Amino acid sequence: MIQVSETAKKKVITLMEEEGFDASKDYVRVGVKSGGCSGLSYELNFDNKMEETDKIFEDNNVRIVVDKKSFLYLVGTTLEYSGGLNGKGFVFNNPNAQRTCGCGESFSL
Repeated sequence: MIQVSETAKKKVITLMEEEGFDASKDYVRVGVKSGGCSGLSYELNFDNKMEETDKIFEDNNVRIVVDKKSFLYLVGTTLEYSGGLNGKGFVFNNPNAQRTCGCGESFSL
């Protein structure tokens, strides 16, 4: 399961609308790829189609799809949004990450 904070929900809906997506029908696609200073980095995009191997979740009225491989790294993660002095953007609060980089955009297990 991937959870979405209230702040992240509001930002997701706003950004989806700006990019022509409908938050009630379309998805937030979350994934993990190789790269970043800690070994793995997060991906977040909007999508309107699912692949056969995708897992789908809904939390806080946000529909999330994750590919099967990325799901193993993201179980229990909470998607948050930070707009503070340390920078703006989505933050992945991932309990599986044993080490993260200073910017929080990459991690390792």
